[in-house]
Amino acid sequence: MINKTFLKHSLALAILATIHSVTYAEEKKNVQTEDTNNEIVKLDTIVVKAAKDELKQTAGLSVIGSETLSKQPVANDISEIVRKMPGVNLSGSSTSGQRGNQRQIDLRGMGPDNTLILIDGRPVTSRMAVRPGRAGEKDTRGDSQWVPTTSIERIEVLRGPAAARYGSGSMGGVVNIITKSPTEQEASITGYYELPENKLEGSSWRTGINLAGPLTDKLSYRTTLGFNKSEGDDADLNKDAAINGSVAAGSEGVENIDARQLFEYAFDAIHTIGIELNYSNQSNLWAGDSQNQIINANLVNNLAGEKTNEMERYGFSLIHRGDYGDAKSNSFIEYNVTNNTRLEEGTGGSGEGQIIQGNIEAPSWIEAKFETINVKSEWDLFFDKHTLTLGAEFRGERLNNGAIDLVNAIPTNDGFGNLDLDPAERNPKSDGYLLGVYFEDNYQVTADWFITPGLRIDYHNKAGVNWSPSLNTTWQFSDNWSVKGGISRAFKAPNLYQIDPNYIYYTNGNGCPSWVDSQDRGCHVLGNENLDNEVSWNKELTFTYDDGTGLTAGLTYYRNDYENRVAAGEDRVGFLTDLNTQRKRSLFQWENQGEAIIEGVEAFIQVPVTDAIKWNTNFTGNVRSERKDTGEALSLIPKFTVNTSLDWAITDNWNANMIASYYDEIEAPKFSATNGNAIEEEKQLNREAYILVNLNTQYNVNKDLTLGMGIKNLFDEKVMREGTGNNAGARTFNEPGRAYTFNIKYNF
Repeated sequence: MINKTFLKHSLALAILATIHSVTYAEEKKNVQTEDTNNEIVKLDTIVVKAAKDELKQTAGLSVIGSETLSKQPVANDISEIVRKMPGVNLSGSSTSGQRGNQRQIDLRGMGPDNTLILIDGRPVTSRMAVRPGRAGEKDTRGDSQWVPTTSIERIEVLRGPAAARYGSGSMGGVVNIITKSPTEQEASITGYYELPENKLEGSSWRTGINLAGPLTDKLSYRTTLGFNKSEGDDADLNKDAAINGSVAAGSEGVENIDARQLFEYAFDAIHTIGIELNYSNQSNLWAGDSQNQIINANLVNNLAGEKTNEMERYGFSLIHRGDYGDAKSNSFIEYNVTNNTRLEEGTGGSGEGQIIQGNIEAPSWIEAKFETINVKSEWDLFFDKHTLTLGAEFRGERLNNGAIDLVNAIPTNDGFGNLDLDPAERNPKSDGYLLGVYFEDNYQVTADWFITPGLRIDYHNKAGVNWSPSLNTTWQFSDNWSVKGGISRAFKAPNLYQIDPNYIYYTNGNGCPSWVDSQDRGCHVLGNENLDNEVSWNKELTFTYDDGTGLTAGLTYYRNDYENRVAAGEDRVGFLTDLNTQRKRSLFQWENQGEAIIEGVEAFIQVPVTDAIKWNTNFTGNVRSERKDTGEALSLIPKFTVNTSLDWAITDNWNANMIASYYDEIEAPKFSATNGNAIEEEKQLNREAYILVNLNTQYNVNKDLTLGMGIKNLFDEKVMREGTGNNAGARTFNEPGRAYTFNIKYNF
């Protein structure tokens, strides 16, 4: 049950939301888009022709349309195509290198946890159900594969100061996955198959059914069904690249089942309401990976290809859309549950993060249940030269942590009254909520100059009040040139594992600060109710060019000043005694630590070479990413990245494209993310630069049947994982080798 405070705030804002609302994704004020009648609608200071079917790029914003998704199909996870946008890379949730193949979307080098994933404007935070290790590493696939790609209308990738209005978790930026409209008629089935050339790499296939359209003149529906299965890599994939015989696992497989059902009812030209039900299940197909261990042959022999963890997500949404001529309203209320079920793993020592051997004979499963309530109401009020936006948002979270009693230890000193002495009696339930209000005023000062001041105020029941002011401005100083500047204060609230005073994480000597006596045989990290919000001052300056015929280009400089970063503490706050061994171990807490700076440049150019050929290129340069206390980077990303693509409409029915991505060198950490020790120079192994080239072609046989095929990693660039942690520097992930893809779509 949700507690009374949690429920009270949810219902209060729900009443506001049900008065007038809409799915937030349909009309974002940060883009100029086209409606179904091809009428251009201007919606804020960022000016971009963002058609829903194509790939569009502008300052701080990229839009990946459904046509681009069909021309460049992905196996399952949209991160595969989002990573090709400016300012985007894939990285692990920490610089420890542990769980190296669980890379997720990382915007502007701020780390995956500072990228907010939305589905139709609604926050997706299921990855928060996975407990973090001392360095923040998580065994999670992230939140970018909860929607089948064939049901996506477009993906909006928003970076920079404009993202701050989305609230907690958007310090790096926002990825908004927008699904297809129920009012557009569709009945289709799709299929995709990916066959790797290397027999040690896993194949992948998926299929999906999309049904949508009007049932009456007022009632519309959309039904989405999807299934994907990607096999895990063979345990010997990285054998030849292993350091000192420490073979690291390749990528694990995944099996996705997705179902979404939406009904929308238009009462009249003003009011539309909707209800959506969703269910998804992600089960892994284990490939031998663990947190800091080499491959365990006995476990692999018995569990390879089997399910060792499962993420089940389900819930419902109520939405409403209002159009009053001089005002529009946008709102929703959504409830979701994520059940995170895993085979029990070791909690310390060499077996930390390793599936316990006993689970082969008698499996022991641990479950964490994560519940969320998200409620939002937003109004756009239109005046002569102003568009005023007012909004209110509530986010509530509740966690029932099945791993709360795994650490068999009690405090031996005073000061920890909130921690139950008997591990069996610790309260596994924790909760938190955020309540925010915000406004923006998009003011047209002159015909060529817009300014947008804004302010967001959030209250977190544990971390307190956060103020997020923002100011963006755009000046069209010639027919073809414009300049844009922005500054905002973004934030992220602590997660429930970090603030739960009853949750203890145990790590052995490798995870203790370097000064802790090795005789202590490990350390504990305790949740901290007194954490402050993480904050970041985000600034950017952009020049863009548009000749009006399709040639566009832009150059952006950005800087993020990061404060109050939450990490495992380095100052001992007490001791715990292990009830089994009676050993006394050091006790630490999650704490707010020092400052960090992220600085970089982004550039893009789009060229209509001919009527049939389009050329797109973007560049991301990581000028600086460092913690001020250690000089270490916040995430392991290339010094710079270049993505370039050619799209050729050979005939009206036949299309081909080539995409090449260059990833420059990734520098290895110089200090351990888990214990702060300096890493030996011979282990500071940089990831060398590499290039991935993909080819795709698509042919419309007739109006109902489309066939496609492609080659991924055309030149079979070998990018192998050499170790499981800092022993391998930055060489802790795989890039799949050459693979052949086949896809089909049939409209019926």
